[in-house]
This record gives sequence, C-alpha cells and structure tokens, in this order.
Amino acid sequence: INAEYGGQLHTLGFYPLANKSPPIMEKLPNKIRVTIRFGDNHNLSSVVFLERDDFPGFLKTCSNKLRIKAKRIFTENGEELFAEDLTTTKIEENSILIVTKGTIYVSRKRQKAFELVGGDLNEETEKIKCEVTVIAKESFVESDALKQLENTSQLYGMVKAIGMPDLHPGKGSPIGASFVSVGAFYPHLVGNDIGCGMSLFKTRYKNKKLKVDSWANAIKGLEEPWEGNTEQWLQSTGVKPTEFDDTLGTIGGGNHFAELQQIESIEDENLFHSLGLDTDSLYLLVHSGSRAFGAHILDQHLEQHGTKGVIDSSQYASTYLELHDHAMQWARSNRSLIARRFLSCLKHPESNKNGQALLDETSDDLVRIIDVWHNCVVKKTFDGLGKDCWIHRKGAAPSDAGPVVIPGSRGAFSYLVVPNPEAAETSAYSLAHGAGRKWNRGKALEVGKNNKKQASLTTTELGSRVICENKDLLFEEMPSAYKEIYGIIQDLKAWNLIKVVAVLRPLITYKTRVTKYDD
Repeated sequence: INAEYGGQLHTLGFYPLANKSPPIMEKLPNKIRVTIRFGDNHNLSSVVFLERDDFPGFLKTCSNKLRIKAKRIFTENGEELFAEDLTTTKIEENSILIVTKGTIYVSRKRQKAFELVGGDLNEETEKIKCEVTVIAKESFVESDALKQLENTSQLYGMVKAIGMPDLHPGKGSPIGASFVSVGAFYPHLVGNDIGCGMSLFKTRYKNKKLKVDSWANAIKGLEEPWEGNTEQWLQSTGVKPTEFDDTLGTIGGGNHFAELQQIESIEDENLFHSLGLDTDSLYLLVHSGSRAFGAHILDQHLEQHGTKGVIDSSQYASTYLELHDHAMQWARSNRSLIARRFLSCLKHPESNKNGQALLDETSDDLVRIIDVWHNCVVKKTFDGLGKDCWIHRKGAAPSDAGPVVIPGSRGAFSYLVVPNPEAAETSAYSLAHGAGRKWNRGKALEVGKNNKKQASLTTTELGSRVICENKDLLFEEMPSAYKEIYGIIQDLKAWNLIKVVAVLRPLITYKTRVTKYDD
C-alpha cells in the first residue's frame, strides 16, 4: 500500500486481501514540524513539533509559544481542526496552522468552491471582485474590525462587504456589518443567535402616571424559565415547538435587554403619527434572539462543516435555511413573550414569584409597532448586480423592512428612524443596529471594577434605572464601553440612509437579577 505525504511516496506495507487492511493514517509519522500563527496577528508565529495523538498537548504548546490561551485550530483556508483531524493528511509536514483564543478564523484567502458544501466552482462567480465600504466618519472604527471586514470580503462569492458606523471586532468576523454573496452563503457569519433583533411595543401605561421606582422593584425573573405552556404560546404565534423551549420568554445575557421608554422628542410629526404613536404612551423595546435554539443550529453546522460556506442550490442549503427561518420566527415569538412577562410584572406585582406573574395573553396592553432581525441571511435581488444575492446581517438592522429603532447604550437615547429606500442598495439594504462596542468586554470589566462611582451604572445620567445584578455584566455593558449613539446616527444621515422620526428616553432597563427567589 502506497501513500503520499510530505511530498514523497512511501510504501506502508503489504496486507493479504483476505484480511481487513488497517487504516493507512496509523502509519503517518506521529511527530511532524508545523508553523503556527495567531489568527488575529499573523506576525505572531512559531515553528513547533506536533504529536498527532496529543491534541491537548498541542494546544498547550501553542499557548506557550504564542503567549495566548489557545483554544481552536484552523487550516489556512479556515477549516477548523479537531483531535481526530491530527491523525489524517489534513495536517502534513510543514503545514501552516492558525491558532485562535476561541474565535472563528476567517481565511484571508478567497475560498474555492471545493471548500464549500454541496456544489462545484462557478467560474463566473469566482471572477467577481468584492466591494468593501465603511460607513463611518463621526464614529471611530478600530483597526481590528477593519481587518476582519477585509478578511471576510475574501470569502468565495462575496461581492459586497459593508461596515456600519457601529462596526466592531467579533469572533472572527466583525459585528455591525452586512455581507453580500452570490452562489453561496455562510452560516457562521450569521452566528449562533439567529434571529436576534428588536421589537418595539406600545403599552397601555401613560406618562402621567409614572411609577419608576416601584416598577423597577416589581420587574423580576425574566431570566428564569417561564412556567407557562410554551407549546401553546408558540402555536398561537404560528411557530413550531422545539426541544429548546425552556429558554422561551427569557432575555439572555450579553447586550440583550428589555427597556421601558418614553418619547423624548419628535423629529417628523407626520411619520410619527402615521405609525400610530403618541407622546402620552410608554413604549417597551425588547432586544433578544433565538437563545439555545439558534446556538444548536450553528453548533451542528460547525461540527459538520466548520466555517465552510454553502452552495445555495444544494440540499444542505435548503436544510439549513429551514432551520434558520424557524429560529427567526422563534426569536420573534420570544420577544413577544418577554414583553408580556415584563408588562405582567407591572400589572400583577403581587403574583410575580420567580418571574411567573399572571400573563394576560388576550389583553390589549401591548401593540407591536416594529419587529426586525439583526442576525440573519436573506435572499435579495440587487439591481446593480442584476442577480439574486444573499445578505448576511451580523449585528445590522434591515433597511427594507420599514421603520427601525437604533438604540444607544443603556443610559442613552434610542432613535426611531425610517430608511431611505433610494439609498438602500448602497448599504446592502442594512443599517447600524445600535451604538457598537468601543471597548471589548475584558477592558470594560477591568475599567468597571476600578470605577468608584458604580452606583451611576444603575441610575444613569438620564435618570433611568438599570436592573443588572450581575456585576461583571453590568461593567461589561456600561455606557462608556460603547460608542456615542449620536455619532452613529449622524453617519447614517450623512450617507442619506435614514430619516429620524423620534427620540426615545429610557426609564427602566432590565437585564438580569441573579438572585434565586425563595418559595
């Protein structure tokens, strides 16, 4: 039996036909020389020896040589490698391997179709060059985010890479961006929180009867599983149940929240009233996604195919998109249930034990005004390209789905805007989805712990209350960790992408109470 590795032909042995031949890979040399590079900075590299039967040991070697906490290994083409891959010809003598601290690595090389799932190379698509645009002047964008944007633009079939003013580094690819491809799409660009987005509700509560302090005390338990009938709730919103419905009605961590707001000012009276809004009512903005369901979908894809893209005409594409669309609808239903639970805390504080206040499902306490998705992949025809394309939104609001709310940090104003349809294609039918991080979570946590005025994080400069009893999360999400929302809005206006309808002021922002309530 002959096998080629290391650029040479080797005779591995001879085996009787009557017996099952042992796997050829067992005969590969166990110890080989490879070059490792840090995914975020290829100048940080080292030559090391890899022992094929010791994946944990290899990660430890990478950590020591690169002086990072190595967690994931990729090929130069962006394919993730696992322990079992070390014993195959995927890794040969003098291979170059990319090491990350846990993020997904997006190859700088323009991928070929043989690295995609479910199809062959389209030569016409391969010749299309990707246009990279950053919509930012007032807003600062750090170099790491720009590098990630450029790297992602090199994926096979990518024709547009748009960085919004809230652009900031993500796990391999940036957040606050929209990517347009033809012929294939990339599930890892959507991420694990498929369908994450925002809903704006008009409530029955009025400005004249504000009870901010007592309301803030009454809202609790929205991180606890809802004890109601999740299957019945989902069916009432036209969504199929899943095995992950114990997280339905929960906000989640990170930058997710539910925020009670009032109208601060009106910029366009006609548009404002045409949306059924008034200045007397209070509004509820909910930011959450598909929770464990979306995470499961991405995990399945990464296990099977890593960061490979998917040919859009393949059977696998249909399978993924069906799951993706299900998660989108689940996320929308989740936001509606969160809103109901939030309002029920105000209406029935006496029954709110462990976040299980009586739910008035048939009441008119809430009217949904807006619901949009920030993490998704959708098909769209681009007139300028003359063909159907795939828009990947990763932390980007749609500009082809009506009005949207662009929130600032917790303790800042939010902006209700309408997109300009005439300029929509220039930004890949997308807008900024928020303020965007200025500091990563590690830095925010360090600064927050040294902040001597920590009380200002729960009662903001605008007088709003922030309910977040997880101290680390409170520091990670403090206003100074984010860009100024005013600059984000100014950049979008400068590109003629939006018109501001109204400004909303926060009253109560709920993130989490970590305390378990006694029976």
